Amino acid sequence: MPLSEQEQRLLEEMERSLYQNDSDFVARVTRRQGRPTYTSITLGVLGALAGVAVVILGLVMRQPLIGIVGFVVMLAGVLFALRPGMRAPKSKTPRTPSSGGARGSSPSGGSFMDRMNDRWDKRNDQSQ
Repeated sequence: MPLSEQEQRLLEEMERSLYQNDSDFVARVTRRQGRPTYTSITLGVLGALAGVAVVILGLVMRQPLIGIVGFVVMLAGVLFALRPGMRAPKSKTPRTPSSGGARGSSPSGGSFMDRMNDRWDKRNDQSQ
């Protein structure tokens, strides 16, 4: 059931308020860990290939249990290859006005939440 116009406006207002008032919470909740790393992709592909080899071995030996184990190894390899990489935790060091207050070197650099936090910091600095 779709939301009415009033409910949509209220929801958008609540989202804006949340982004403005508690941007650190929003950053923690919406944070993605990153892209898969080259190492995890390589190891995952090797694991998947080993799983395929074990499945074929199970077929040749006519042993369904070996085939099932091979399938599990293959699935684990694919999942390992696709898992997101781990990012180093961000430091909580305060930014100084001399550093420009920006986390990225370009205006489009950084994640959406980083840009939103920078905007929030600029607004608070201007109001003081």
